[in-house]
Amino acid sequence: MKKIHIIGLGLLGGSFGLAARRKFPELKVTGSDISEQNQKDALTLGIITEVKENPDSDTDIVILATPADTMGDLLTKTLDQIGEETLVIDLGSTKSKLCIQVSNHPKRAQYLAGHPIAGTEYSGPKAAFADLLDRKVMILCEMEKTDLHLKEKAYSLFDALNLKLRFMDPEEHDRHLAFVSHLSHISSFMLGKTVLQKMADDKNIFDMAGSGFASTVRLAKSSPAMWAPILTENKDNILAALDGYIANLADIRAKVAESDGASIYSDLSDINKIRDILDLGK
Repeated sequence: MKKIHIIGLGLLGGSFGLAARRKFPELKVTGSDISEQNQKDALTLGIITEVKENPDSDTDIVILATPADTMGDLLTKTLDQIGEETLVIDLGSTKSKLCIQVSNHPKRAQYLAGHPIAGTEYSGPKAAFADLLDRKVMILCEMEKTDLHLKEKAYSLFDALNLKLRFMDPEEHDRHLAFVSHLSHISSFMLGKTVLQKMADDKNIFDMAGSGFASTVRLAKSSPAMWAPILTENKDNILAALDGYIANLADIRAKVAESDGASIYSDLSDINKIRDILDLGK
């Protein structure tokens, strides 16, 4: 592997660049971003070796790491441009629409739909770090539609970055992510909104917010430029997740209103079982 090109030099794209350059010191990493400042920062921080709008014809892998609502047109444009030996991998949080959009593209075999389950609440190239992806899960969709030779390039990169591979179909991916990722971010944003509405004095929030609040609302610091498009791109699955969540909130509200401590205790005890599931994955 000699050349990688990254479009979107924020947290995820930037971390891929840093990790790849650490594992392959001779690797040439070019890249671009809609923000000129991000391009300058990525060059200064060593994420890329050169700012370049389009990948060279002999680029091994092109990484797409832009907001979800830009990914479709960008993927089609990139597939139109690349040579026969180049693989395009997207890192987006939604997969179904992308896979459908390029299903009949003549270079469909040069595309791999991917999603690394990695991130922080911070954004931009300055937030990127090489260990972000270490031992994280990388979900891959429709592997059978990607050229076998080009998949070997991807496996080589993923293995070097110490990613754990999991395989799902696009619809299953989007449905599950709506519940375990997208809903979590909505909850965090709306908790932050509720507190901001009721506590106009910033000092009160700072003084009274404990570690529980801080950890729960942490995701509300995430980039709106990334998350607003995700919520519209995966709309149907997110609406289903929200319906279930709102129903559970209404249920606990009713039990609090009725001072039904026994039912509340029973519910919380049942929900505690999630601790065993999450601890098992550590």
